[in-house]
Amino acid sequence: MGNVRDEPAGEPVPIPVEDALDLHPFHPGETASVVEEYVAAAAAKGFREVRLVHGRGAGVQRAVVRAALARSPHVLSFADATPERGGWGATVAVLNAVPPVGVTA
Repeated sequence: MGNVRDEPAGEPVPIPVEDALDLHPFHPGETASVVEEYVAAAAAKGFREVRLVHGRGAGVQRAVVRAALARSPHVLSFADATPERGGWGATVAVLNAVPPVGVTA
């Protein structure tokens, strides 16, 4: 995939859906939409948990990630990752086993 920041602005970039997503390569203004789409795709693939690595910094990205997770119909709960998985520099989201009725990923 290469560095996401090298891609032309506005062009969709395929993101492999795995159990973790590092948000560092994305522009801050893209974070909410990337999280929303990634969580929907992960839920559709049957993932029960995903880890979103936003970094520690001042907490701005963490707040954006958590706001997106709070809005998502696919998320049951979320919390800081355990220390060995990134601590407060990553958020772990527990997903619904099956996407809600009427919601497509």
